[in-house]
Amino acid sequence: MELHVFLAVLAAAAMHATWNAMVKGGGDPLLSIAHMAIAGLVTASIGLLFVPVPVAAAWPWLIASVVLHTGYRYALVDMYRLGDLGQVYPLARGAAPFLTALITLTWIGERLSPLGYLGITALGAGVALLSFKGGRVGNLDAKAVGAALATSLWISSYSFADGHGARINGHAASFALWLFALNCLCMVAWGQAARGARLWTSFRTSWPAALGAAAISQLAYFIAIWAMTKAPIALVAALRETSVLFALLISVFVLREPWTVWRIGAGIVLVIGAILLRAG
Repeated sequence: MELHVFLAVLAAAAMHATWNAMVKGGGDPLLSIAHMAIAGLVTASIGLLFVPVPVAAAWPWLIASVVLHTGYRYALVDMYRLGDLGQVYPLARGAAPFLTALITLTWIGERLSPLGYLGITALGAGVALLSFKGGRVGNLDAKAVGAALATSLWISSYSFADGHGARINGHAASFALWLFALNCLCMVAWGQAARGARLWTSFRTSWPAALGAAAISQLAYFIAIWAMTKAPIALVAALRETSVLFALLISVFVLREPWTVWRIGAGIVLVIGAILLRAG
């Protein structure tokens, strides 16, 4: 992976952790995500004025991605309802790289170097280990674990759909902005159905934070989609999971969740994995 792509994905990972923490710390996760969708629909719609419509061959992947992202957000809300950010977020993200590598190998025959597979293994293991409070698996709530693993399935599926779809489209910004707009429409409809008038009354005071979170989220994922057109999808998807390092810092210093020596060790494994991904 080229250095500029590597550094861009790391920056996107930091942004991704930031908006996830904003959702977790915002009270009602569904309202927070729906507010982001309202604001994101505005920013994405402005962007659509400057990009072409996706090519016909990209639309099946675009539609599939909208469905997968909607399922992911539903799983995300349920996951945050059941567990701490510092526990469930790493577990969900840790399982996803393995599944993404398997999907890209099976569907499009995208093979990685031995260092690439080793990096995915190390990074995925380090991410998952961050979920073990104090190093004891027994501390993991079964329902929270199930929700986190279900979330990882959605993550790996939409990662493949987005990377492959953007390649077919030949224009990463076009694919990304149309995806953002359609995703936001779905999330606003979901928020309206689930929260009714409360969605709009609460948005009157939350819109500045929602706009900031939406902008961060869209920029982070645009970088990821662009990177998937420049490097193997599985490598980019795995490197994005370094976001758990940033999430860990946020969970400890902002949300006041537990800090342990075990998590420090797991963080070192994550760094090793990232280095291997850069080499691969």
